[in-house]
Amino acid sequence: MSASRRALLGAALGAPCFGAAAAAAAADPFEDDPFQSSAWPDMKREFLGRESRVVFDDRVTVLGPGFAEDPMNVPISVRVRGLDGVEQLSVLVDRNPIRKVLDYFPRVALPGLAFRFKLEQTSPVRAAARTTDGVWHVGGTRVESTGGGCTVAGVTRRDGSWSETLGQASARLFPSSPVLGDAAARLRLHVMHPMDTGLVAGIPAFYLNQLSLQDADGRELARLASFEPVSENPVFSFDFAAAPRGPLAIVGSDNNGNRIRLEVR
Repeated sequence: MSASRRALLGAALGAPCFGAAAAAAAADPFEDDPFQSSAWPDMKREFLGRESRVVFDDRVTVLGPGFAEDPMNVPISVRVRGLDGVEQLSVLVDRNPIRKVLDYFPRVALPGLAFRFKLEQTSPVRAAARTTDGVWHVGGTRVESTGGGCTVAGVTRRDGSWSETLGQASARLFPSSPVLGDAAARLRLHVMHPMDTGLVAGIPAFYLNQLSLQDADGRELARLASFEPVSENPVFSFDFAAAPRGPLAIVGSDNNGNRIRLEVR
């Protein structure tokens, strides 16, 4: 099937949609890309590794709105089902000026999360799951947008209130997950931070860049590296096969060295 025919077929069926044939290794990353994105070959080399094996896999799904009504707060949920040994999840946006949104290392947590991010223009939004054999399994969806999410100052930056709430955090552990039901517990974390991209004149990049979730024994349950495109005052949701033993500790920092520490009981 020609590349143009595949593009038309993908548009007709909608995204995400990766058939069994698309789960084969990509000899030509542009030719086999379900979104036929000219940015993908460079993204694959930069973020997944020039020599890494990359497959498009419908076991990795990205759920998001068809149209982003608020490009500064686009809700995204990443799910991985039926794929064992996931060590890392990376979320990438083809047409953002800063393409990497976050890296997630689930450790004990389930390989999936929900959050909001800034979208500069209509783009594929991808999640890449690296398994223990070094293979990246990629899924995605396309989100339409009027754009501008990365190049506009956030609300708390505009009204000046960010300095009063910086680093304040809250979290709650729920006995079930809206995604997996009673089969999982969900931790919801909210951190107050302006998450400046550095793309607004006079406002340098200032963002939460690392979070670690630890159980009562100090064991790391999950680790998150976030970048500028994550939305202002971010909210992250993590799922667990069983509620972890508390009290839990959440520790983190931003790129200016400000510290975050929170205990969840």
